[in-house]
Amino acid sequence: MGDGCYLLAALLFSNSDAKSGILYHTSFMYQSTAQTRVRYAETDQMNVVYYGNYAQYFEIGRVESMRALGFTYKRMEDEGVIMPVVELHTRFLRPATYDDLLTIQTQIRVLPTSYHIEFFQDVFNQDHKLLAAGRVVLYFLKKNTWKRINIPDDLKEALAKYF
Repeated sequence: MGDGCYLLAALLFSNSDAKSGILYHTSFMYQSTAQTRVRYAETDQMNVVYYGNYAQYFEIGRVESMRALGFTYKRMEDEGVIMPVVELHTRFLRPATYDDLLTIQTQIRVLPTSYHIEFFQDVFNQDHKLLAAGRVVLYFLKKNTWKRINIPDDLKEALAKYF
């Protein structure tokens, strides 16, 4: 397994968080982490990260998550599979600022069995404070036709051992 990836078989949360409305559960899942530092160009006049940049942070997490499984988007594209984002949901909790070291935690909580994959992503600062939480859904498409296809067997097999 790649750096930062491990099997998480633990109690995530005991019930629900009344403040956030998030329902927590116990499960097996695939999880990975990646890090990046906030660059000056990613901040606005208030010295905080512009909200649109979180989509890029989530992408860093997804790309490195796939890489840790032994897959790259380039390899998948070379094999005729593309993965466009079809849904992106983000909840902003605290601001990130210039030069913060961000940790992007990426989880796949349900083993994909059809044409889509769902990533749950959290961005933390160097003080381990949760800054943003998101959910991103991608489809598996045949590159030359843009028709939906099921998850490639080798990717499904690589993920299956975590569930």
